[in-house]
Amino acid sequence: MLLAKHYFSAFLMAFALLGSFHAHAQKVDRKQPPAEFIDAVATQALEAVKNDAAAQNGDRAAINVLVDQYVLPYVNFEKTTRLATGRHWRQASAAQRDALVEAFKNTLVRTYSGALANVDKLSSIQVGPFRGDPNADDVVVRTTIIQNNGPAVGVDYRMEQTPDGWLIYDLNVEGIWLIQNYRNQFSEVITRQGIDGLIDSLNKQSMPVQNP
Repeated sequence: MLLAKHYFSAFLMAFALLGSFHAHAQKVDRKQPPAEFIDAVATQALEAVKNDAAAQNGDRAAINVLVDQYVLPYVNFEKTTRLATGRHWRQASAAQRDALVEAFKNTLVRTYSGALANVDKLSSIQVGPFRGDPNADDVVVRTTIIQNNGPAVGVDYRMEQTPDGWLIYDLNVEGIWLIQNYRNQFSEVITRQGIDGLIDSLNKQSMPVQNP
């Protein structure tokens, strides 16, 4: 079953909120408490998206540049890809791993870029109270995306503590975790076509996005 339209919109908004789309964005302190970290990153990003017509119009080249500059510093996308690939990651060479990370990132941007048009001046994000252990190395911060042109959507950010502070590596939109959503699909393609087959499938936009 294909994901619902509101899931497309919420996922891209969540992906956008992982970093800022503004050339003069302030660097977020990754060592602050988890909820404050997400609040700072998300608030800055959402305001930037509201004022970025090119991003809202789905300009892929522009979005890719912005993601590279302002999203990836707050995300361990290598870990995201490794966990989505599962046991097959050990079979991949260093070059294949790099190519897989890049192909997966591009797939996500390509798949959800059009949903940025759903961001409007009334869109907002609410960060819920943090209920985990602030001293833990792996935590989840819960948020709600409020959309004027769609239902409110719950988004959870899973993060890991590193020597330099927090890094996000997974998203849960309305009960669907990003990594889990792709793991079975990746495994099926790798079983049939190998790691190179998965990379090729992602690069050719032939990987369907399905609701588990």
